[in-house]
Amino acid sequence: MYEGIVQELIDELGRLPGIGPKSAQRIAFHILQTEAFDVSRLAEVLVEVREKVRFCEVCGNVTEQERCAICRDPRRSAATICVVEEAKDVAAIERTREFKGLYHVLGGAISPIDGVGPEDLRIRQLMERLADGTVTEVIIATDPNLEGEATASYLSRLLVQPNLRVTRLASGLPVGGDLEYADEVTLGRAFEGRRVVQG
Repeated sequence: MYEGIVQELIDELGRLPGIGPKSAQRIAFHILQTEAFDVSRLAEVLVEVREKVRFCEVCGNVTEQERCAICRDPRRSAATICVVEEAKDVAAIERTREFKGLYHVLGGAISPIDGVGPEDLRIRQLMERLADGTVTEVIIATDPNLEGEATASYLSRLLVQPNLRVTRLASGLPVGGDLEYADEVTLGRAFEGRRVVQG
């Protein structure tokens, strides 16, 4: 559509997840038209991220050191591990300020269609972390979609051990949602996860 380097920029931006052709074009023209936009700083940060950021040797979260800040924090409970698919899920849970344990990032979810099996995920490392008996609860916090459910089901069968409680994050109706717009799976989960209301 455009010629030369402008189209190349749009194409490269469009390869990023969640950015379609229109968004890529909008970002490209923002970069071109905004004089205050520091392109060299963006380029520096991108190069720096690639050079410095790695995955935590314990949990798989992103970090600039061998262990992430959560694994290094002595105030976190080593008795509970929350299993998530991606490092971005750790950030989402941390924003709630509700969870005080440690994490384990699988690096994806089981998806036979995409050729991702259990052996492609960090499940072996999870089992190694559970070997010494320190952990008393594993919370499975995979996405509530087909792949996340398959992964949760696989893990729940694998993690049957004495003195280990395996739980799954509750799922159901969103706050502010309407029943008439809820799909059957979400509504079914809401019924399964119902709890006693004491007056």
